[in-house]
Amino acid sequence: MRSNEKSLKTEILAGISTFLACFYIIIVNPAILAEAGMPFSAVLTATVLVSAFGSLMMGLYAKNPIVVAPGMGINAFFTYTAVMGFGLTFEEALGAVFWSGVIFLVLSVFKTREKIIQAIPPAIRHAVSAGIGLFICFIGFQNAHFIIGNEATLVGMAAFKDPISLTFLAGLLFTGGLLVRKISGAIIFGILFTTALAWPIGRWWGDASAVNFGIPTLVNFSGVLAMPDFSLVGKADILGSLRVGYIPVIFVFTFTILFDGISTFVGLSEASGLKDPDGSPQNMRKSLLTDSLATLFAGLVGSSSGTAYIESAVGIEEGGRTGWTAVTAGLLFLPFMFFSPLLSIIPSIASSIALVLVGSFMVIPLTQIRWKDPQEALPSFLTIVLIPFTYSLSVGISFGFISWTVLLLLTGKASQINPILAVISLLSLFFLWI
Repeated sequence: MRSNEKSLKTEILAGISTFLACFYIIIVNPAILAEAGMPFSAVLTATVLVSAFGSLMMGLYAKNPIVVAPGMGINAFFTYTAVMGFGLTFEEALGAVFWSGVIFLVLSVFKTREKIIQAIPPAIRHAVSAGIGLFICFIGFQNAHFIIGNEATLVGMAAFKDPISLTFLAGLLFTGGLLVRKISGAIIFGILFTTALAWPIGRWWGDASAVNFGIPTLVNFSGVLAMPDFSLVGKADILGSLRVGYIPVIFVFTFTILFDGISTFVGLSEASGLKDPDGSPQNMRKSLLTDSLATLFAGLVGSSSGTAYIESAVGIEEGGRTGWTAVTAGLLFLPFMFFSPLLSIIPSIASSIALVLVGSFMVIPLTQIRWKDPQEALPSFLTIVLIPFTYSLSVGISFGFISWTVLLLLTGKASQINPILAVISLLSLFFLWI
């Protein structure tokens, strides 16, 4: 076999591995956005379109072996904060996603994103990642009905002997075992395993009526194939999302995709050695342009923001070094537009496993915060705990910025306050006030 043929085979196999590592988003993203009142089948179609578009553009234009798909964490913000918290309709939230993509695109074109990145303390960036991880982990436990409401303590654990709790825990531990063994596609295999375990609930034991909208069973088969549902395409309320009260939503969408994308590119480049001569991640500018256009596209077709996936490291470890890895993964997403009836059988306790596990991965940056330095520790801690405790990314992020700036003022270190950070802190205070 000639070397170029062997190289292409390696890239294709790497793309398949990356796809398996990211495939869970096809199931989890529709499950989360459906709670915002969006049709599951339509979100599934949008998820596939964003994943294919972003990954193909990343491969063909940016020439990087990195998959782009709707981001975890930001989809939770879309549903639980933007729609349920701020009161946006899902059409307005899609409009906010669109505008965040426009802002990110402008920042990328005019090369101002680097200045913004430099203005934000690394500790706050690490804290935001960890806070989002705890947030989606908390949502995962809730959606699995493992954590439930409690009048005395606000929240509590469901009965341990409940079949739903036992099935969820079994699936979580099984998936964890696959991850420990470094099985490619561990999360999707865990989701399928948990779905199989959940089939008897309501049929042979237990009753799911209380957690499944009156339906006594968790797993309900309605078919295998259906034509793609494009009903969300063009539904974004682009003008309606520009109300003053919605600005914090656009701000958080923009902030999150900006730092999530850059941190992912930096992390992957460090792990793989894919760097430009100046030491920056390979084709960084084109990669960020791809990220921004994927987000803009997501708002137009009916999904939360697109972003680069850290799971692309799986394909890189398999030898993927060129854009053909991302192209292969992007093409593999497309057929799943036709499987919405089959994928809709997956119960929340199965898809929630991905939320819990991905959330656990996102707290890794905690180790990079200097906890013995109060200047870093207090703002970081407030950011981390307030994101899940207030059920809002915007609140946690805002308090992180504000507390960092106030502590510098109180300790006579005003000269160390970056002007951009000062502006962001003032905007954060304004967002909290309104």
